[in-house]
Amino acid sequence: MSAPEVPSARSLRVIKVVVNSGVGDSGEARAKAERVLQMITHQKPVATRARSTNRDFGIRAGQEIGVKVTLRGDNALDFLQRALEARDRQLDPESIDRSGNFSFGIADYTDFTGMRYDPQIGIHGMDISVEMGRAGWRLRDRRIAPKPLPGRVRATRDETRAYLKERFQVAFLE
Repeated sequence: MSAPEVPSARSLRVIKVVVNSGVGDSGEARAKAERVLQMITHQKPVATRARSTNRDFGIRAGQEIGVKVTLRGDNALDFLQRALEARDRQLDPESIDRSGNFSFGIADYTDFTGMRYDPQIGIHGMDISVEMGRAGWRLRDRRIAPKPLPGRVRATRDETRAYLKERFQVAFLE
């Protein structure tokens, strides 16, 4: 038997996956979106709040208008696998930014395999944002002596595309 492959310090990895559902309203609509995210991610969502007041939309500053879940480690990879399957493993190459991070949306939670439509919930979509990086990315986020990320730790668009093609068999729409 051979030993499991150890990733090198230069290997690209998924740092975190953030699943966001902004409904623009507190109350029942937000509660339904919270239930959807909990069913899909198997984690308890956190409320997102409005930053400013917008009278045209009837939103006050501090009002809960959406929910989000942050996934890391194996949970993030498993969820990303299921989310890309819901998108038929296709992404727009413009969805990858210059730091190698990417985002995409899913129109309805029933696109995930095994999910059935619940008339009490209705149709709820979500936005999925993925942060990519290498070993050493913690430099930016640590509490004591945070520093800007050096170029050797950042990912590029091309590296992210190659990673997604190899790891998740993603096809890019040209």
